[in-house]
Amino acid sequence: MIYDCANEMTRYHNKKVRLSKEEQDKLRGYRDANLDRLKNGLEKNDEPAYKKDISQGSYAMHTINQHPNNDYDIDVGIIFDREDLKGSQGGDKSALAARQMVCEAMQNDRFNRAPEVLKNCVRVYYEEGYHVDMPVYRQYEDGNGDIVQELASSDWEESDPEAITKWYNETVKEKSPDTDNGRQMRRVTRLIKKWARSRSSWNMPSGFIISVLVDEKYIAEEGQDDEALYETLKAIRDRLEDDKDVYNPVNGELISDGKEAQLQKMYDELDKALNEVLDVLVDPNCSYEDAMKAWSKFFNDDFFKEQIRESTESQREFESVKVMAKPWRSS
Repeated sequence: MIYDCANEMTRYHNKKVRLSKEEQDKLRGYRDANLDRLKNGLEKNDEPAYKKDISQGSYAMHTINQHPNNDYDIDVGIIFDREDLKGSQGGDKSALAARQMVCEAMQNDRFNRAPEVLKNCVRVYYEEGYHVDMPVYRQYEDGNGDIVQELASSDWEESDPEAITKWYNETVKEKSPDTDNGRQMRRVTRLIKKWARSRSSWNMPSGFIISVLVDEKYIAEEGQDDEALYETLKAIRDRLEDDKDVYNPVNGELISDGKEAQLQKMYDELDKALNEVLDVLVDPNCSYEDAMKAWSKFFNDDFFKEQIRESTESQREFESVKVMAKPWRSS
């Protein structure tokens, strides 16, 4: 057991971590505007229309956090029929040519920074800090009648981003002890992602890798997000001490290759935080002030320290009312 900060952790998540409805609506607006721009641009350039779009990544998993610099990554996949992606000689368009086609359709004089082709997507930039990533896919039916979906990367690579979203959203439902406020496992994921991005000098693993680690080691504690977070942090730290290989839960591919330094950094900072910052939470003599200072240091955020001041002011008001109150006396 740790010092009970469940109410404060919930307030922190709701006020400083989770996106507000207004922010969610704004991101959705950017997404929809870019899909309209792509549709019109493809038509203008006499290119084939895309078959469908899919939300993916943290946007689809609902784990995007507030960001002080509005550095929001909105992922929306664009899927074409393979038969529509043909070159001038009738052969398949290359993966690069498909991304270039989408990028050209997205060009607009209103952008201060033009959309550009990256390895795995076309990226659209906004002055506010937002960016919209548009991975390009093609799909076709194989000899067995199955639909194959391929991402335009260095080459065409088989990929199923919808399977990742389905995996995460289903495991959150299965493992969380509650159903409100996004469910506890998702809140714990957001809180750990918030911590991992709390220092600009840190180079931590991607949100996807963090989500996989949470799935592996999440410990549910109904009504106690602080306890669930603390126990999950310990379990992830212990897991990374023994093994830093992380695998895609859908297809079993190693996703930590080349990310060893990031995972080592995550282990080092977790071990340090648990031993030197959050250790006070398990001390029987831990006070409210001690606990608030520990969580403030962990998240590098003054929110919890502010709770000390608010608690002190509330206590003073209570004491003042108590002194002024007079017992009822009959005449």
